[in-house]
Amino acid sequence: MAAGAARSEMKPVRPAFVPDPSASREAMEALQREIAAAAAFADDFGFDSAAVSTTAATHTLDSIADDRTAAGPSHDDPPTVVGVDQAFLDDRAVGAIVALRGGEVIERAHAVVDLEFPYVPGLLSFRETGAILAAFENLDVEPDLAVFDGSGRIHYREAGLATHMGVTLDLPAVGVAKGLLCGAPQGSLDDLPEGTRVAIAANDSVETADDVDTVIGYALQTRQYDSGNRHINPVYVSAGHRVGGDTAADLVERLCDGYKLPEPTRLADSYADEVKRDHSG
Repeated sequence: MAAGAARSEMKPVRPAFVPDPSASREAMEALQREIAAAAAFADDFGFDSAAVSTTAATHTLDSIADDRTAAGPSHDDPPTVVGVDQAFLDDRAVGAIVALRGGEVIERAHAVVDLEFPYVPGLLSFRETGAILAAFENLDVEPDLAVFDGSGRIHYREAGLATHMGVTLDLPAVGVAKGLLCGAPQGSLDDLPEGTRVAIAANDSVETADDVDTVIGYALQTRQYDSGNRHINPVYVSAGHRVGGDTAADLVERLCDGYKLPEPTRLADSYADEVKRDHSG
């Protein structure tokens, strides 16, 4: 199918990886190991990564309506990149997706579902996937790449949200986290110059890694103040599925548009907050 071609109801390709609320913690952790074993932490996608745009997105719904045509995008159009974020509202979860092509917002989709999983560190993807999968079913365009607000391979069992969703949907995916969940930075993370990458290697906290020295992601300094008086912390980028670690860092760097976070997840975060406000009260 051509890049970004329209379709409806994006459903799991691997339904066995959809979380079961009745499963025990041990079963959930075992499922994460299966997900990590099924993940491809190497480039396996059909788009030109150099064509991923760094152009600032338009933030108006007019651009969404103008760009959504019955014919869909042409073969020469840039890849369709979606940002995915989530929010929580009492006993409900919000899944929010913003789709961009060439830096332009072409669609937004969301879902609000009842929460079925408690907050358990290391198993957060189980709490979040219900709303995210429902939001993907409401998405009309077919994404070429998904950028998740959360970890991918940088996870105790190498199966963070980006890996869990990427494998379940068989979608090229990248995780971008604001904090480091596990692993060992291979250098100082203090006051890094903009553009710096510091490898994150597996350590004893990553139980599924073949080698404790395996690079599972990068601390990426996407932005930094010119003055030494204030500092911006790096983000933590890791492969989710069908994207290699180095390529993941390249793509995230290309997708940042003057901000610390990549534009797709930055917009998805804002959209999740908007949906949350609309459903409050």
